[in-house]
Amino acid sequence: MHRWKRSLALPVTMVAIALGFLISLQAQTQKNVSAAERISLQRMAQMKSVLLNSQTQNTKLQEEHRVLLERLDNARKKVGTDPQLLAQLKQLQMLEGTQTVEGPGIQINVDDRNKKVLFPLSTDDIARMINTLKFAGAEAISLNGQRIVSSSAIVLSGSSTILVNQVPINHAEGIPYEMNVIGDQDTLLDYFSKLEAPDLKQKGMTVSITRKTLRIPSYKGAYTFKHAEPVK
Repeated sequence: MHRWKRSLALPVTMVAIALGFLISLQAQTQKNVSAAERISLQRMAQMKSVLLNSQTQNTKLQEEHRVLLERLDNARKKVGTDPQLLAQLKQLQMLEGTQTVEGPGIQINVDDRNKKVLFPLSTDDIARMINTLKFAGAEAISLNGQRIVSSSAIVLSGSSTILVNQVPINHAEGIPYEMNVIGDQDTLLDYFSKLEAPDLKQKGMTVSITRKTLRIPSYKGAYTFKHAEPVK
């Protein structure tokens, strides 16, 4: 009898140890899953907060823009009908991007939904493309309807939402990214097709460039200066 008990003691002990290990492993796995779920919920809450703040800020900027346009109209009335002053005023509006403009240029479409694409178009890619186009003499640029001006910020909110001028620009349907650029068509086409398009295509993205006469909308935000002042 004792001999029989001794022969079973070792297997029973090993089974007990194994069961203990499995129970401990299951508890730890459940703990890790719960922690991952909490982190995911926290990130989702942060993303919603960033988007809500951006939308609130955008609404505020649009109101400021409306007020500034009213002031501009009043200033224009005070200036009167002096053609030279009106021309200067229009030039300043074009420079700051608050004037809708049209003219010859190129339209660039980038599609990053191809299965070969490991990493979608990033904010760094967009910033580099814009810098290249500015260097090529672009006079006006818009990305998915958002006018690019000197104060435009291109940032990532959450894991995939791109904000331009604090407005989400991601398209749910159609071509993901459409960039309109007014300027010398030959120069713009030459710079972009040689400096930017090859890298995007190498990453698996589809790129098309078309010569067009384009209309680019005005910047809907507002310029605010809290610290900088004109030097007297």
